[in-house]
Amino acid sequence: MKRLYFFGLVFIFLVISGCATVYITKTGKGYFTSTDPDEIEILVLRPERSFTELATVTTSNWAPANVAKMHNSLRAKSAPLGANAIILISSGIAPNGYYWASGVAIRYKDQ
Repeated sequence: MKRLYFFGLVFIFLVISGCATVYITKTGKGYFTSTDPDEIEILVLRPERSFTELATVTTSNWAPANVAKMHNSLRAKSAPLGANAIILISSGIAPNGYYWASGVAIRYKDQ
């Protein structure tokens, strides 16, 4: 019974430690109306339109085949802040083979 309990704990630890994560840290002042996650753009270049930075975003532990799921997760977490876009500043594949990315959530000023 103890062996089964031990392996159950090890399995839970492996599942938790291998899960993808998304962190949002609010950096902007004020609050905005939530946006539709499906309308949030994912950008790799700074837009020419003027914008306000809302938050920093970081994510890690995504299988390279799940980049679209990663983008959708970033959208879902940024939508309550009123984001119109996420600018991915840096991204790559970690030594463990999983994808990571960091950037900022923004709101266009002319909205």
